[in-house]
Amino acid sequence: MDVMQPSETELPMCWFLFQTFTAWCNSHLRKAGTQIENIEEDFRDGLKLMLLLEVISGERLAKPERGKMRVHKISNVNKALDFIASKGVKLVCIGAEGERLTFTIIVHTSAKEGLLLWCQRKTAPYKNVNIQNFHISWKDGLGFCALIHRHRPELIDYGKLRKDDPMTNLNTAFDVAEKYLDIPKMLDAEDIINTLRPDEKAIMTYVSCYYHAFSGAQKAETAANRICKVLAVNQENEQLMEDYEKLASDLLEWIRRTIPWLENRTPENTMQAMQQKLEDFRDYRRLHKPPKVQEKCQLEINFNTLQTKLRLSNRPAFMPSEGKMVSDINNAWGGLEQAEKGYEEWLLNEIRRLERLDHLAEKFRQKAAIHESWTEGKEQMLQQKDYETASLSEIKALLKKHEAFESDLAAHQDRVEQIAAIAQELNELDYFDSPSVNSRCQRICDQWDALGALTQKRSEALERTEKLLETIDQLYLEYAKRAAPFNNWMEGAMEDLQDTFIVHTIEEIQGLSTAHEQFKATLPEADKERQAILGIHNEVSKIVQTYHVNMAGTNPYTTISPQEINGKWDKVRQLVPQRDQALIEEHARQQNNERLRKQFASLANVVGPWIQTKMEEIGRISIEMHGTLEDQLNHLRQYEKSIVNYKPKIDQLEGDHQLIQEALIFDNKHTNYTMEHIRVGWEQLLTTIARTINEIENQILTRDAKGISQDQMNEFRASFNHFDRDHSGKLGPEEFKACLISLGFDIANDAQGEAEFARIMSIVDPNRMGMVTFQAFIDFMSRETADTDTADQVMASFKVLAGDKNYILAEELRRELPPDQAEYCIARMAPYSGPDAVPGALDYMSFSTALYGESDL
Repeated sequence: MDVMQPSETELPMCWFLFQTFTAWCNSHLRKAGTQIENIEEDFRDGLKLMLLLEVISGERLAKPERGKMRVHKISNVNKALDFIASKGVKLVCIGAEGERLTFTIIVHTSAKEGLLLWCQRKTAPYKNVNIQNFHISWKDGLGFCALIHRHRPELIDYGKLRKDDPMTNLNTAFDVAEKYLDIPKMLDAEDIINTLRPDEKAIMTYVSCYYHAFSGAQKAETAANRICKVLAVNQENEQLMEDYEKLASDLLEWIRRTIPWLENRTPENTMQAMQQKLEDFRDYRRLHKPPKVQEKCQLEINFNTLQTKLRLSNRPAFMPSEGKMVSDINNAWGGLEQAEKGYEEWLLNEIRRLERLDHLAEKFRQKAAIHESWTEGKEQMLQQKDYETASLSEIKALLKKHEAFESDLAAHQDRVEQIAAIAQELNELDYFDSPSVNSRCQRICDQWDALGALTQKRSEALERTEKLLETIDQLYLEYAKRAAPFNNWMEGAMEDLQDTFIVHTIEEIQGLSTAHEQFKATLPEADKERQAILGIHNEVSKIVQTYHVNMAGTNPYTTISPQEINGKWDKVRQLVPQRDQALIEEHARQQNNERLRKQFASLANVVGPWIQTKMEEIGRISIEMHGTLEDQLNHLRQYEKSIVNYKPKIDQLEGDHQLIQEALIFDNKHTNYTMEHIRVGWEQLLTTIARTINEIENQILTRDAKGISQDQMNEFRASFNHFDRDHSGKLGPEEFKACLISLGFDIANDAQGEAEFARIMSIVDPNRMGMVTFQAFIDFMSRETADTDTADQVMASFKVLAGDKNYILAEELRRELPPDQAEYCIARMAPYSGPDAVPGALDYMSFSTALYGESDL
């Protein structure tokens, strides 16, 4: 076949090859700043042909001739042919004077591979079709039928075709192509079936007619791909929005349930109940709150990532439902921590209060029991009329006895006042059994008043008869006067020795021990007083025995017998070593508490500064980052891992803190760090490193999506850091303006320049905070240096699918788009209401603008 004179059946193939080769040449010549329109004309002088070969090979050819004479053109063509031949390309019947050059070069291009690749891509979804060449792959006819069905499925029922019936398949394809696609029958079905290897050029020529007929479908496919991409982004963003709403709702609901529990300040009546509340609070801090801290941090990360993706895809910013903004969640979280802040302090104060109440209640019961024991029978004694029939000596004796009782009564006044004071303190501290205490205290006070009145009445009666009675036993009187205060002293000593105590420091227990030692130092003098009192009684006995006095009873002036004095003295002697042991045990407990304080302080004084140091290091890292963003991200993740590995020390500190609380230790002079300080610092450290990592990830997203090079990103970072002189990670308006000018922005110092800068500030600082973050700076720079899909581009793609109509039909969407995305569009597109509307017409224009926030979806 003559190369320059193709037959009519070969013309489509030639056209395809010429068009493909022209596009291929221009893709290379564009790099050299030129293009071709007509291959034969533009290559005739050899200049652009030589330029094309230099661009493709990267080598320099011989210097071309610039003259316009035919000899110069022939010389240039010969130089190009020599270069082609030197690369191993066989040239047959090709010369500088002929016109066979163009088509021969086309044959050596990749047009054949391009057509084959187009066939493979279009027939890939069809079973029993495997196009590998332009001869035997087409013998069963399924390849031709698949190409027709792929572009015009209504013309062929592909499901009824069989691979073992090639004659029917071929004739079906040829007939349909001729009738509906205006493609002449260039091939014969019997020739293809009966030929072992069908003619390759003939099949290529015929298939190129299919390519030409369906070339318009390629535009629709490109448009469909663009729409699919846009819709996929939109669907992904909607799912992220739903996930954010659910996570925000769950977190807010947990906060709403938890705050009332933390704000409940209803006290319990027992230490056990309050300690259970403290244990519940510790479980909340250790088990329940940390996962919520992670959820809150993840929520902020998800929100920032979503906003970044929306910005990168030219979508409007995500606005959560009312009350579910990140700021709303932060406010709710602040309310939670505010309620939590005073809850633990309240618990500890309540435990101290109950401990104090238990101590006071026990002290009240002891003193009340001692007093009630002393007053037992006193009213009956004071109401006796024994003085009416007594002798003078008996009356005097009764009078002296009464005086001794008054002395005893006065001695007990202090105890009654102590009982009333304790009852008053129990009432002020809101003791739960205050009614019982008040009732008992009232009975004691009423009885005390009655005793005073009766004492006064009996004293007056005895004094009236005193003039009648003169005999008095001085020894008994002296005994009574000395025995009563000594007896009171012993009762007070026993009371003090049995009194419970509560201390919180070694100094306090040492103070009690010192007081106890001072008390023991007084025992020898007390023993001398006891011997003196017993000596008085012995002297009375000696007088009675010596003078055979008839004693009608015991000492009339007192009921305190020598046996009682000796018994109480022995009791005091027994209680002293018991008190010694109690003080020793308490001293040991306080030493253990001091050990716990020092153990906690030693670790807290390490962990606290470590957390502060890490916070400062993160601040420096976020400002002074070097290398690529991936290097920075890897460095931060390694840094985060080193921080997480420190968690066992926090757990160890929690364990020491629990031991301190179980031991009811309320202060620690060895450290300024509390467990709450450590917890808050640790949580802030984890949150800060997570946020810093998220910022770098968003910068990577921005860089990749906007096509920003690493050098550009480094330049942006360097400029930003240069003007961020306070290392806060933010720039003020003037600093930001200076940064833009350093990057080449022309911001004039006039009204127009101020208006332009105000416009830029409204983009990077929409909330008018007066500060520009690095992320906002990067977003602005990426918008200034990159391009993205727009609503107009999506609208143009829909118009291609609709065949240049102002509306689109549901069946057109289902034919061109994947099922899920077609249904997504159909469900959201409004009906088209233009003058050219038909039933079922959909408005793709308003739908396209809604995707980019320019109208409501």
